[in-house]
Amino acid sequence: MEYVTAVPHPRPDTAASARPARPARRSLAVALLCGALGAAVALLATRQRWAEGTATVAGGAFPLTAKGSDITGVPAALAVVGLAALVAVFAVRRAGRVLVAALLALSGAGTVAAALTGAHDASALDEKAAQASGDTAATAAALTHTGWPYVAAAGGALILLAGLLALRFGGRWPAMSGRYERSGAPRARAVRPVDPDRPEDLWKALDRGEDPTGAGPA
Repeated sequence: MEYVTAVPHPRPDTAASARPARPARRSLAVALLCGALGAAVALLATRQRWAEGTATVAGGAFPLTAKGSDITGVPAALAVVGLAALVAVFAVRRAGRVLVAALLALSGAGTVAAALTGAHDASALDEKAAQASGDTAATAAALTHTGWPYVAAAGGALILLAGLLALRFGGRWPAMSGRYERSGAPRARAVRPVDPDRPEDLWKALDRGEDPTGAGPA
């Protein structure tokens, strides 16, 4: 005699809903990682030395250095904006989420553009050369540039990727729980049970229009 064992099959609607949820979870994890890492990399890179040179003074050549923040403050500012937009994505829904995701992507693109623009900028060194020499027309000589601007640009590219993922998959990402949102409705006050042995409880119940005996409204 043959025995047939019934094997339960997943419901079609359950399997169909699980398939799109996986890419959404993966995109969420990748976007969070790229956005946070990109902002950290861009902020770190702007604090490093981007350019070096010399200024001619009475004692000879005076060494000059310029950090990324000396050359341009745009990459650091946009990295902070991108990080704030990454957090705000989960606080809004629908059209608001699309707008914040677009802001996140634009912050990344702006960080890339500003970092690449500042990679060969010598204006900060020229200003320092003028201050060191006392000649307003003096410029920095023997200019060299480091690779840190390109590191900042790479951080901006990660922020841009996070924004693109938010635009593509953000509609499927979870939002902040409603229990954390403040409601304007007044809280219902808990009504203490009436103790028939306490006259003050009986009078308070009558004032509220209640029947102290529990039979219904007074």
